[in-house]
Amino acid sequence: MTPIVLGRFANVIDAAAPFVLALAIGAAVLLTAGFEPLGVYRLMIEEAFGGQRQIAATLTAATPLLLTGLAAAIAFRAGIFNVGAEGCFYLGGIVAAVIGFAAPTWPSVVLILVALATASLVGGLWLVGPGVLRARLGVDEVVTTLMLNFIAVALTSWLVNGPLLARGSANSATPMISANGELPRLLPPTTLHLGFIISLAIVMLYGIWSRFAVGGLRSRLVGLNPRFSRAVGIEPAPIFLATMIASGAIGGLAGGIHALGLVHRFVSGFSPGYGFTGIAIALLARNSAIGVIIAAILFGALSSAGANIQLFSDVPIEIVEILQGAVMIFAVANLGFIWNRRRSAP
Repeated sequence: MTPIVLGRFANVIDAAAPFVLALAIGAAVLLTAGFEPLGVYRLMIEEAFGGQRQIAATLTAATPLLLTGLAAAIAFRAGIFNVGAEGCFYLGGIVAAVIGFAAPTWPSVVLILVALATASLVGGLWLVGPGVLRARLGVDEVVTTLMLNFIAVALTSWLVNGPLLARGSANSATPMISANGELPRLLPPTTLHLGFIISLAIVMLYGIWSRFAVGGLRSRLVGLNPRFSRAVGIEPAPIFLATMIASGAIGGLAGGIHALGLVHRFVSGFSPGYGFTGIAIALLARNSAIGVIIAAILFGALSSAGANIQLFSDVPIEIVEILQGAVMIFAVANLGFIWNRRRSAP
């Protein structure tokens, strides 16, 4: 085989290895707990891809992960380790929900476009500070974006328990958005909605941009070697700032789509960690568009199947969480192995 084919084959093996190792760990846990691993995995596959209803549930679960994975990938590509997509997701969700219930008389197309655009704008603005600090002062973006996550979650929690709390609601939730603001369903009566197509299209546009656009090339050069980029006339600071804003905007859009497409309001605990799962997706995907799509669907399948198998077996949901955690651990470990191998190459 040619070096190109061998390289692509090695990339496939590298991407698949975390899942294989996670399945092995999951099998050991299942055996210890008295379950038959192959039977449990077969049931999970059936509940994730066994029919139209199951596939729709898997794609619904993958929808927010497509954009949070992309938010991480576009930052990683430029050499920025942004962990702030979770906070942007919360802010984008609450902004879209507020617009969704505050403007019930607007035409559906206008309401949806304004809500999603505003969610994206708020997400991008939220990461301007970390972007400036990273670009101008070299402040570690991991620290700043992580701290902003706590602020975003606390801020939205206060809003949803205070001024935005729905009247008569026993839960920490905003009022339901108007019917005009709901994203259309793709396969009624399933929960799969137009947000999946929007998210998929944005990831595909990223793939085109990263391969063929000048900005995509500059972003990759800065991510690989900022000093070399500066030497050839590409200043890293503007790339860092623009990338951070773009990453935040994508994270905010993900929250807006989740609010309008599935939840139809903003609730306390709006995200079960979509922003952090997106980091694992980007690592598994090696920042590629196709990789983000595949990894998001696989994580969506784990989430959907894990919720459903409890209805048909006594397998605990913690097994699925173990699988997800193991995949994340091995994704990071595998990425470190690749970096070390590249650095040691002549």
